[in-house]
Amino acid sequence: QVQLVESGGALAQPGGSLKLSCATSGFDFSAYAMDWARQAPGKEREWIATIWHQGTITSYADSVSGRFTISRDNAKNMLYLQMDNLTLRDTAIYYCLRTGINERGRGTQVTVSS
Repeated sequence: QVQLVESGGALAQPGGSLKLSCATSGFDFSAYAMDWARQAPGKEREWIATIWHQGTITSYADSVSGRFTISRDNAKNMLYLQMDNLTLRDTAIYYCLRTGINERGRGTQVTVSS
């Protein structure tokens, strides 16, 4: 059974930082590219970052490029998202997914507010 469990979401101030984690199980983590996506209230889910299988290639949405960093630890089956210089627009529920597979966990809430 595939499991994706996001954590690390919290209330943060504009300009602050958070690091999200995604614990995975039930599949060969190192065989998949992985995504982070987010969904803000009243909006469609937005892709924000992808990391390839061995972590050597990453890509980012323009909205987070230069501020967020996706990484992974294949030995631990873990996916991460370092979020720096947060803005109010980053408020959303954040999800991790296998690239191209519409199957997600419950997500973790990030709220950016002063």
